[in-house]
Amino acid sequence: MKELLRTTDPTLVAFATALLRAEDITCFDLDVHMSVLEGSIGVMPRRLMVAGEDLFRARAILRDNDIPLSDRRMKALRWT
Repeated sequence: MKELLRTTDPTLVAFATALLRAEDITCFDLDVHMSVLEGSIGVMPRRLMVAGEDLFRARAILRDNDIPLSDRRMKALRWT
């Protein structure tokens, strides 16, 4: 599994998940239950993961829908 998105906005995760599932891309939402530990104040980011072979298509889908990808990952890809 590869990290596709990291955000503290739960609506963005839900939207991205719906877009990916509509294109038959399986995704997995990590850190969902961390809100119980943090008190639902939105400090801990949630991560959206996809299989490695779906990563390119998933990034393209999110990019086409103006969803910002994880900056740290994208910067690393631009410089390698």
